[in-house]
Amino acid sequence: MPFDGRILSGVSVLAAVVEGGSFVKAAELIGITDSGVSRAVGRLEARLGVRLLDRTTRSVTLTDEGRRFYEEVKPHLVAMEDAAAMASGAASAVRGRLRVDIDPFFLPLVLAGRLNLFCERYPELTIEFITSEHVGDLVAEGIDVAIRFGQPRRASLVARKLIEAPILTVAAPAYLERHGRPAHPDDLAAHRCLQFLDPYTGRPFDWEFIRDGESIEVETRGPLTFTDPKSLLEECLAGTGVAQVIGWGVGAMLDDGRLIDIFPDWHGERFPLFAFHPSRKHPPAKVRAFIDYCEEIVRAL
Repeated sequence: MPFDGRILSGVSVLAAVVEGGSFVKAAELIGITDSGVSRAVGRLEARLGVRLLDRTTRSVTLTDEGRRFYEEVKPHLVAMEDAAAMASGAASAVRGRLRVDIDPFFLPLVLAGRLNLFCERYPELTIEFITSEHVGDLVAEGIDVAIRFGQPRRASLVARKLIEAPILTVAAPAYLERHGRPAHPDDLAAHRCLQFLDPYTGRPFDWEFIRDGESIEVETRGPLTFTDPKSLLEECLAGTGVAQVIGWGVGAMLDDGRLIDIFPDWHGERFPLFAFHPSRKHPPAKVRAFIDYCEEIVRAL
């Protein structure tokens, strides 16, 4: 098939529909009418001979053929955007919109309340935070960067480890008054422990304790399992059970006595925080700036 510039134009419109989630949002993104978006997608479908989108009154989603096509062309669109940015000098300018897939613990308990300085530094940048169960296909989902705890699971992504966070085992004074304070991690087998679900395995995270080179795993159980770390922390504060939490974000609660660090000598376990972004020759300046700021925040904690 000879090159047809109308295909490239149609693909750009399709990308706007996928990113915006609707014809209306796509029209706003690229500055044409809703009907213009619909006609451009229709012409692309006619040219390719396949239906790319399923349209209802409430939503627009890619068909199976549309998803395969979009996943093939999206990296080329990204490459063209990078080339255009380099040519225009925009690669060194922090502006536009940044879509961040953010860890459900890191955003509310670490980053929230500390973003004002970043906004002041880069007034031409807007950020959209998204929290999903786990890191997916960043390119297909239109995500610029992901900030997540845990080891990288996608070889196609560029991973940068920002820091390693301590894991603390904590409980509220009310719980310890009722059930007693465990003297050793093994004692937790007889306690009510709040579980946190690993989205990748579908099973609660293991409880591991490290001290002076000694490492032990304790089989814990309890009536409540969470996917939301903030809810788990609220139940721990209410005296429902013992929890393992990332050390950041709970310092004030430990200082004022709302939480007790049960095993202060067993802080050897660490949980790494990573920044992920799609593999590109020239990562956008907005991505680099946000990753640097997250690292600045965590190293100051």
